[in-house]
Amino acid sequence: MRYLVLSDIHANLEAYETVMAEAAPLGYERVLVLGDLVGYGADPNAICERIRALQPHALIRGNHDKVGSGIESPEGFNAVARSAIRWTHDRLSPENRDWLAGLPAGPMVVDDLIEICHGTPFDEDAYVFDDLDALRAMHSARRPICLFGHTHVQVGHFLSKEQFGLATADEERPLTMAIEDNNRYLVNPGSVGQPRDGDPRAAFALVDTSAREVTLYRVPYDVGHAQARILDEGLPEVLAHRLALGR
Repeated sequence: MRYLVLSDIHANLEAYETVMAEAAPLGYERVLVLGDLVGYGADPNAICERIRALQPHALIRGNHDKVGSGIESPEGFNAVARSAIRWTHDRLSPENRDWLAGLPAGPMVVDDLIEICHGTPFDEDAYVFDDLDALRAMHSARRPICLFGHTHVQVGHFLSKEQFGLATADEERPLTMAIEDNNRYLVNPGSVGQPRDGDPRAAFALVDTSAREVTLYRVPYDVGHAQARILDEGLPEVLAHRLALGR
């Protein structure tokens, strides 16, 4: 089985459409979406409609999906995120708002090899900031591969009997990680629409369970158009500027 893995689209239609065009010739059979479809970007309704049409095999909510749909308060967000998510809530159609509100929480078991979550398997809103966070997440996971989002940083960790390490030390993309028996893996495909690892290119991943490989990809997209859409909609300027920096 080949899975296309998307996370943290954040209403960035330009990045999403570029990723889908890049992924099509690579070939995949099912789609996994790890949450945060909305927030920050200018096209929440368009993204909701495209993901609904895509009919992912597995789809879970992110923290911006919860707040944007109105089932949680925005008070825990910083001022910029709070302004953007209030705009998102107001701009979403009632149908899309209700659909977002009904998305399931992670973690979610996909198959014998894969589990997905937004933040971590032990808390859907927790961040993996360091090695201790990563180890706790790996020990909490119910499957050998745990795919997560939330940090907007494309990274892969592995845990064997002898070693805990980073499988993505090489910055070259695409980068393929071999899945070895008896090891555990914690992999963030990166953010489609809001990268924060210093690389402004849109990020995604493919998981091939037959070949036992996870491949991480980056693809440039029309950042300028995404920035213009943000400014045209009156969202905070910083949200446009940061897209060019990947921060």
